[in-house]
Amino acid sequence: MERNGPADKVDDRHWRDSARFAVGCALLFCAMDLLVDWDAGSLTPLRALIWVTLSATVCAVLLPPRVSAGPGWLAVRTPWRRRVIHTDALTAVRQHDGVSAHLVLRDVHGHSLELDPRTLAANPLLWHELDTGVHRSLERGTLRHGADVLDRLGRRIDDETARAVLRESGLS
Repeated sequence: MERNGPADKVDDRHWRDSARFAVGCALLFCAMDLLVDWDAGSLTPLRALIWVTLSATVCAVLLPPRVSAGPGWLAVRTPWRRRVIHTDALTAVRQHDGVSAHLVLRDVHGHSLELDPRTLAANPLLWHELDTGVHRSLERGTLRHGADVLDRLGRRIDDETARAVLRESGLS
């Protein structure tokens, strides 16, 4: 089955909620700061500008990257830049664990991007687009490093998806 038009693009389905949370936190921070400063009688236009600037910074820090995918590509957009890789031409995949676990994907064109694996686990359609591209990379022989990383991640995502389906159906 071939898809065409706007349906070719798959987005992170949780991004809007996370973005709303980031904006809400920034607005609350701004309102609280302005209110405290106004109550103390020290609010000036310069101080208000500083509080608004700090609030915008809080929003930028809390705003998660927006992940989207389509046939043969995966994109991660932050407030500062957009990174796109060709999933059907991957050369390496590395997973860095620790406080902020992330995947680093590189393609034959020299492009790379970092991605939180939890985003893929929470969005099976994004994972499907990446997995399809990985299989094409393996068929073409371009993926030389990291196939095992994606295989482990795929098993974990499939297990989590199956558990979620069972939970929703009331069978578990």
